[in-house]
Amino acid sequence: MADQNYDVIVLGSGPGGYVAAIRASQLGLKTAIIERELLGGICLNWGCIPTKAMLRSAEVYHQMQHAGDYGLVAKEIEADLEAIVKRSRGVAKQLNQGVTHLMKKNKITVHMGEGVLTGPTSLTVTSDKGEEQLSAKHIIVATGARARDLPFAPADGKRVWTYRHAMTPPEKPTKLLVIGSGAIGIEFASFYNDIGVDVTVVEMLDRMVPVEDADVSAFLEKSLTKQGISIMTGAGVEDLKVDGKGVTATIKDKSGKVETTDFSHVITAIGIVPNTENIGLENHAEMDRGFIQIDPYGRTKSAGLWAIGDCTPGPWLAHKASHEGVTAAEAIAQELGNQEVHPHPLDRSSIPGCTYCHPQVASVGLTEEKAKEEGYELKVGNFPFIGNGKAIALGEAEGFIKTVFDAKTGELLGAHMVGAEVTELIQGYTVGKTLETTEVELMQTVFPHPTLSEMMHESVLSAYGKALHI
Repeated sequence: MADQNYDVIVLGSGPGGYVAAIRASQLGLKTAIIERELLGGICLNWGCIPTKAMLRSAEVYHQMQHAGDYGLVAKEIEADLEAIVKRSRGVAKQLNQGVTHLMKKNKITVHMGEGVLTGPTSLTVTSDKGEEQLSAKHIIVATGARARDLPFAPADGKRVWTYRHAMTPPEKPTKLLVIGSGAIGIEFASFYNDIGVDVTVVEMLDRMVPVEDADVSAFLEKSLTKQGISIMTGAGVEDLKVDGKGVTATIKDKSGKVETTDFSHVITAIGIVPNTENIGLENHAEMDRGFIQIDPYGRTKSAGLWAIGDCTPGPWLAHKASHEGVTAAEAIAQELGNQEVHPHPLDRSSIPGCTYCHPQVASVGLTEEKAKEEGYELKVGNFPFIGNGKAIALGEAEGFIKTVFDAKTGELLGAHMVGAEVTELIQGYTVGKTLETTEVELMQTVFPHPTLSEMMHESVLSAYGKALHI
């Protein structure tokens, strides 16, 4: 086929890639995107969105089982896993079609196939239709990442699953082992526990959701244990024996005791591997453990070659990838002569993290422990859900909100939440951090009543000994 030249080519159409392409097109750049599987990437098709659809089903099922607490009667309630998965896949399909529409709306050329760089600003796309040679003034690599396998028991989709298998399970587990207690592991542990599966979580570190504040980790472990999940921290899976009937796991607990336990299925959630092999990056980008090294705008060491998202250093979150995509597109437009754009480097201290288990977890900024390690003198506030009228009315009085301030300046250093809908609440503190707020502005802000957001206000007041409802 004839050569095709663009201003920008984006390799990968996940939440970083497709957003970068849209922004580039908005800025008047001739843009193409390359995707080997489905527009929207892992997040829309196999990650963030379909998992939230499944978790929503589990949440509704959980509430129906407790209908009596709300003065309601619901009998013979069952969780239909096949129907839950069908709904989840329908949601993913709808969003995939939405991205397809956005590509057309923004006049972005889509090349379906496998893209391999032939230089910093050129590549080959291979599909069942043959090969295409493409070139651009700038290329953005947004190839994402995949689940890391256990070296002694790679996922087979039958008994040993990654997140992708767990979203379209061939059958409902009877006894499930989840290896890893980060966001992915805990979300699936919560989902399967809610629909009646016997779940055990094994975490190598000394506490679950280890990137979160220690108080949040402790609260969540207590809550999930109360819900029936068996949690082993400071433990490791040393071996898995897989056969047609199930999996026998050899697990060493925190005391050093080793035991074998039988499970019907295993989910491995032990991290990610960047999709950076065999795409022509050799000699064009500096790499560290497979991750492409970039400057704060997404530039690699080669002029014209950029990278964003999960194939670059973390945190490995969809919203971080999207933000990087916009930044890179604007920086490219600026290099190409657009003086109307003013890209800003990503502030990693203001990237929120969300875990959609039950109860939910959300955070932004420094944990209390990390802030102390960095030498800050602190003011720390804490407010429980049980002190909030809306939480009690919802029947969701479990959880708390914690805020961490610099005692000398009043700067908001971090916020940490566990409880109902905290994944929505956290953005208030994220905006506050972006605006470089202090405790004074937050105290003077009027929060609506009755809402869960009032707890955010109370937590700030608590840090300075002024809480009103506790």
